[in-house]
Amino acid sequence: MQPSERRKWVLDKIQAEGKVEIDSLSEALDVSPMTIRRDLDYLEEEGQVIRVHGGAVGTKPLITETPFLAKESRYAEQKKVIADKAVSLIHEGQTILLDSGTTTLELAKRLKSKQDLTIITNDIKIAAELVDSKLKVIVTGGELQNDVGALFGPQTHNFLKQIHVDLFFLGAHAIDIEAGVTSPAFEKSLVKQLMIQAAETTWLIADSSKINERAFSKVCDLDDLTGFITDDNLSEKARNELSDVIEIL
Repeated sequence: MQPSERRKWVLDKIQAEGKVEIDSLSEALDVSPMTIRRDLDYLEEEGQVIRVHGGAVGTKPLITETPFLAKESRYAEQKKVIADKAVSLIHEGQTILLDSGTTTLELAKRLKSKQDLTIITNDIKIAAELVDSKLKVIVTGGELQNDVGALFGPQTHNFLKQIHVDLFFLGAHAIDIEAGVTSPAFEKSLVKQLMIQAAETTWLIADSSKINERAFSKVCDLDDLTGFITDDNLSEKARNELSDVIEIL
């Protein structure tokens, strides 16, 4: 079987089953696991699969980027409850890194009345929310993502590589038990990965509508994170599956 035929066979298998594993593909196609890994790496570079531990999953349907104004009012009550819980993890004197997004913006609103904290963010709306606070606020710098308010690019990367923080609150576009946390764009995933690396502790904060969804670019696996704060609309099945790999609040 030619490489192109083999890769098509793998894609058909993923479409039918949702996920494939390297060992089973190696046995079924009578090729080495290394050959399968190369095939999956190639397919991921082409944007046709998302690599996960031990195999790969499909990329469809994909979650795309949503403008700030379109997502600001979605699941507003859930975001407020999540932010309330997240505040309880923060202590005086800490340095907190806030990812861009509407859930982290809700968290920022609850930090305005505090004083002995340093807040670092790549979100200009979060920075603007904290203008009148007594907090020390640092913005990463970088290129502005229009209609969203997030900052990205080499300047953002260089800043994040030079810091270390106590807590990072990670936002998410899509969360899946197999694919982990994924993002609509590689550039956005890279910023989130650098934020995770800069933090002593990382909590994922996202409403339950993000669960069982996948986007284009991998951010991290769920077991790379400290825990996940979400709302009570999480199904029992999803809760049980997620609890096996990550602490849920």
